[in-house]
Amino acid sequence: QVQLVESGGGLVQAGGSLRLSCAASGRTFSRYYIVMGWFRQAPGKEREFVAAINWSGGTTYNADSVKGRFTISRDNAKNTVYLQMNSLKPEDTAVYYCAADQGVVIRTSYSMYEYWGQGTQVTVSS
Repeated sequence: QVQLVESGGGLVQAGGSLRLSCAASGRTFSRYYIVMGWFRQAPGKEREFVAAINWSGGTTYNADSVKGRFTISRDNAKNTVYLQMNSLKPEDTAVYYCAADQGVVIRTSYSMYEYWGQGTQVTVSS
């Protein structure tokens, strides 16, 4: 079992930055192959993939909509995953969720992830 808790959301003006954190407990990152991902869901829209990182941190994958602006990273010693979000746009407004997938291959479908956090709200004003 893996428990995930997100933090770092808030209200920011367009062009600003936020860093989201996801603290994991239960199975530790260093002992199991776990891919960590970030997803987001805006009102009235489906949950969409944002970024993911493999267990070693050596491989990352970002959605086209956030490439060049968002960076995912992980600190296995702290069991924490981060999402650094720069140059934020109003269309980035959503609830952001951290998710964990037991495996070695990065997958972008939310149905592949077994564990989820409660989400953190990010609001970008224009």
